[in-house]
Amino acid sequence: MAVASAEIHISWQAHEGPCVARVKGYDVIHCAMCGFRHVVPLPEPRELERAYRETYYTDEKPTFLAHAGEDQQWAELAQTDRLESLERLLGPTRRRLLDIGSGPGFFLTTAKARGWRVMGIEPSRQAAAHARSLGVEVIEGFFGAEATPALGLFDAINLNNVLEHVPDPITILLQAGALLEPGGVICVNVPNDFSPFQVAAAAAGGTGEWWIAPPHHLNYFDFATLSNLLERLKFEVAEKTTSFPMEAFLLMGDNYTVDPALGRASHNKRKKFDLALETAGLKETRKAFYRALAETGIGREAVVIAVKP
Repeated sequence: MAVASAEIHISWQAHEGPCVARVKGYDVIHCAMCGFRHVVPLPEPRELERAYRETYYTDEKPTFLAHAGEDQQWAELAQTDRLESLERLLGPTRRRLLDIGSGPGFFLTTAKARGWRVMGIEPSRQAAAHARSLGVEVIEGFFGAEATPALGLFDAINLNNVLEHVPDPITILLQAGALLEPGGVICVNVPNDFSPFQVAAAAAGGTGEWWIAPPHHLNYFDFATLSNLLERLKFEVAEKTTSFPMEAFLLMGDNYTVDPALGRASHNKRKKFDLALETAGLKETRKAFYRALAETGIGREAVVIAVKP
């Protein structure tokens, strides 16, 4: 992986901007038109279709479904946090939820248990089948212009780890917004990339820019670029939060980027951190902690909740 000089300026089709990294034959630019970092050239959507339908959970993430089940007690903390925020913004009667890229279905089951009417759409055959086994409605397919007419309208839309994968996240957000009722709420969760802790780990720990992972991760957001994009698309940002900054382990010498077992061990430590606060009755402290991290641009994920006027 080579770090590119920002002095190199790249144009590709309508996209142009300084080159911030080069890896696997891709340049990563900070695109003036899009307002966020992404790879060039961007693949055609059909190039990605087979991978996400059939092989993503078998070849790229073979342990994901099993680990998601193991992690659900911990993951439910963040799922509940998000749902509580949506409920606060929507009021007591609006409970129709669409989860785009719903994966194994655990967010949907958490929402359903709280009284939401839920639907998911998920391209992976394996993940969609797992979600249905949990008793939630999931359409197997890609979210887009062909799928949206059959979905109806919603009070809330969730996109968890979706926008980093798609060639055109702006269109995805516009299509999602069209399915929201006025006053509806969108929750977008993406990796918080090029964050201060990542930059520090790459500079001091010799890790390289491990978070740049084309062709699966095409787009690289942070709190500022995600918030600015949502505001450009006429959403009103209402809340920002994050999750434990995994990169802190790198700064303490645990280089999980080259050791999957160490990565899982580090992940288990962050689970214990969150669960300990919950057990101690310090849920609001945990939530305030992550909101404070988000304000400084630190945290593994950038979570932005916004309202459609």
